[in-house]
Amino acid sequence: MAVKLNTNPKKNPMPTQEADVRATNFKEVTLGYTLEIAQDEALRCMHCVNKPCVSGCPVHINIPEFIQHVKEGTPEGLEEAYKVISESSSLPAVCGRVCPQETQCESKCTLLRMKKEPVGIGRLERFVADYHNANVKTKVEVPASNGHKVAVIGSGPSGLTCAGDLAKKGFKVSIFEALHTAGGVLVYGIPEFRLPKSIVQKEIDNLKALGVDVETNIVIGKTLTIDELFEDGYEAIYIGSGAGLPRFMNIPGEGLKGVFSANEFLTRINLMKAYTGKTDTPIEKGKKAIVVGGGNVAMDAARCARRLGAEVHIVYRRTEAELPARKEEVEHAMEEGIIFDFLTNPTQILGDDKGNVNGIEVISMELGEADASGRRRPVEVKGSEHVIDADVVIMALGTSPNPLIKSTTEGLETNPHGCIIADENGQTSLKHIYAGGDAVTGAATVILAMGAGKKAAAAISKDLLGE
Repeated sequence: MAVKLNTNPKKNPMPTQEADVRATNFKEVTLGYTLEIAQDEALRCMHCVNKPCVSGCPVHINIPEFIQHVKEGTPEGLEEAYKVISESSSLPAVCGRVCPQETQCESKCTLLRMKKEPVGIGRLERFVADYHNANVKTKVEVPASNGHKVAVIGSGPSGLTCAGDLAKKGFKVSIFEALHTAGGVLVYGIPEFRLPKSIVQKEIDNLKALGVDVETNIVIGKTLTIDELFEDGYEAIYIGSGAGLPRFMNIPGEGLKGVFSANEFLTRINLMKAYTGKTDTPIEKGKKAIVVGGGNVAMDAARCARRLGAEVHIVYRRTEAELPARKEEVEHAMEEGIIFDFLTNPTQILGDDKGNVNGIEVISMELGEADASGRRRPVEVKGSEHVIDADVVIMALGTSPNPLIKSTTEGLETNPHGCIIADENGQTSLKHIYAGGDAVTGAATVILAMGAGKKAAAAISKDLLGE
């Protein structure tokens, strides 16, 4: 019997905490679909034969197939949906929360051509993963060893994906993480209210169950070098060390007390749990915080500062239309009372006689001709300088890869931005050394990093097994 489609032109809204409540806590903002809502949303999928949504997914999840199982609404159907997703993605509960589906899989949805909202693919992926994690207790089967050892540098989404795919093929994999907790940007960069750390830990536990070793507090290039890893018997190495080196504007006052990079601010909050007030890691809460930037990291920093009790302004030199952050994150920030100062750019940070921040001088901007990115270039309006009071300034201007691995690995080629040069399969300039994720592309998305990890794992397997 044919299942009747849901012809609603709009996707089912995501249940969330009320804005005035969530702005005071670090609990997850979005509450997830119920089974009833998930089924209703799944029924909007037309199950297209050509599957355009799959082409928009960097790891090529068979989206129509997993959604078809959600339509069934049975425990068996939902577990089949999880199996379909897991064939392509190692981190479904993570991706369902933080991936920009609106510019990837959902942007290809046939419903858009019918002037309707796309199917809520990310929301359904999250629902399926959460249902599995809450209701299904499966024993991980450890594959038979193929006798080969691989080292993975970095435990972010790219490294975890590469390690998982290799472990499933019988490789002995060791992950080396510089910080004291595994998870990379998933634990130090993305706030608890967007991605609960218990979800990340479960994914890491699953890898360990597959036989993957996770070594923390090991800085490759300092504690150990790439050459020493080969000497220890590793036959191939995947560099997924991310892009954790923050950028600044190089304007006067950036050395004042109360100026943070977004990386430092978020690491103190997310990894060190400074917001609880029960740790030895301090955080400057401030009464009025200025966040400079307009990407997802800027939204995360601003929303954290808001939860610490500050009045928060986001200073961005273009308009709302040019904001690179996800639309959902911008909407959530606005709902939580964060103030956006568009067409505004800092010229210097001001301080008192004790070296503490007490304001930021900015200049008004207007949009000129388009630049290389395709966005209209902001131009200063002469004589429009003015001061915004502040006691905390957070610079969220992007990041680049740390040069430590490059500086200690002779022959490893990088581009002028410090990113490791690798081909589409992750092969670097050195034999048996692969790289992917933000270490290659610069700061990008979780799912793109995962896609790079999958491709590199396939290339490493071919390299060592002769497939």
